[in-house]
Amino acid sequence: MSPTAEVNTGLRKTALNAVHRKMGAKMVDFGGWDMPVEYSGLIAEHMAVRTGVGVFDVSHMGDILIRGPQSLPAVQHISMNDASKLQPGQAHYSALLYPEGTFVDDVIVHKLGDNDYLLVINAGTREKDVNWVRQNVREFRCHADNLSDYYTQLAIQGPKAVDVLRKLTNVDLTPIKNYWFTYGTVCGLPNTMIARTGYTGEDGFEIYIPSDEPTSERVWYEVLGAGREFGILPCGLGARNTLRLESKMALYGHEISDTINVWEADLGRYCKMEKGNFIGREALEKAKTAGLKRILVGLEMIERGIGRDSYKVFSEAGGQIGEITSGSPAPFLKKNIALAYVPPEYSQIGTIVLVEVRSQKVKAQVVSTPFYKRPKKEK
Repeated sequence: MSPTAEVNTGLRKTALNAVHRKMGAKMVDFGGWDMPVEYSGLIAEHMAVRTGVGVFDVSHMGDILIRGPQSLPAVQHISMNDASKLQPGQAHYSALLYPEGTFVDDVIVHKLGDNDYLLVINAGTREKDVNWVRQNVREFRCHADNLSDYYTQLAIQGPKAVDVLRKLTNVDLTPIKNYWFTYGTVCGLPNTMIARTGYTGEDGFEIYIPSDEPTSERVWYEVLGAGREFGILPCGLGARNTLRLESKMALYGHEISDTINVWEADLGRYCKMEKGNFIGREALEKAKTAGLKRILVGLEMIERGIGRDSYKVFSEAGGQIGEITSGSPAPFLKKNIALAYVPPEYSQIGTIVLVEVRSQKVKAQVVSTPFYKRPKKEK
């Protein structure tokens, strides 16, 4: 057995695994999946998405279909956003919460129809999420199906994503607004779901195609071919992480977890307390009344040094006040940035803190987030 094969024993693989290896991608274990972290380099891939277009294999993500006459009450019960406001063909960001008001996972809820909702969940929490959802919708007249292995999911992201996909589909993409989706023929495949969603902070689309290897490989190469004139690059999880960090998008196990509540994670705008009861609501009411002990803030390094995940954060007086959840250089912004939990009294914009970088305390300041906002299109 080759050393590579030994390293990857037991790791799950997407239908495009052989393609990634053939293209020379650097592969890593991500939540039990053998996934590409980079192809041509993290910075090049990040910049392609910010300025042109990139394509990601995100087939490791999970998909749960909740179907039945009480699917809406079920989704309302298990998630914090208000799914009753969704129209068919619309999606929103939400989260599944424990009774303590902390995170099972964050999800994208898609309303397929009045009795059909598709929840897209994270890869590393797939089995846990499916089991938790099934357990908590039992009292409703609906069923939760795990469709995770049915799809290859490709994310075509960047300001030129619409130009690439336009060459591959019969669908008029212009009317599809952010967080809406439709169906049409893509690369000759009818009834393909096309969603204007993503995890990069850029415009872009996610397409859901059959997960067999020949189909997945054909579509992957067709997307790359259609994007050649726009400088498309295949992108790995490294660029996906720096892109979502610049855009202050939460990552499970970092900004959100089973020990962090919604208010602390600064995600209250997606939590609709007024919709009625849902799992975690009571605890969140109590937590709001009690007040926050910590909150997620953005940091920008103002002295030389990079604040990495788990690095300690100190006050100027020298006492430890928190910890970085995600941190790295921001390729597009050309700054070193981080997200960190600190007490509310240190959360004001402009507050100076110290980050311990290799036993040295380096100055950083609290800045407004998201660090990056994509430019508005001219009308």
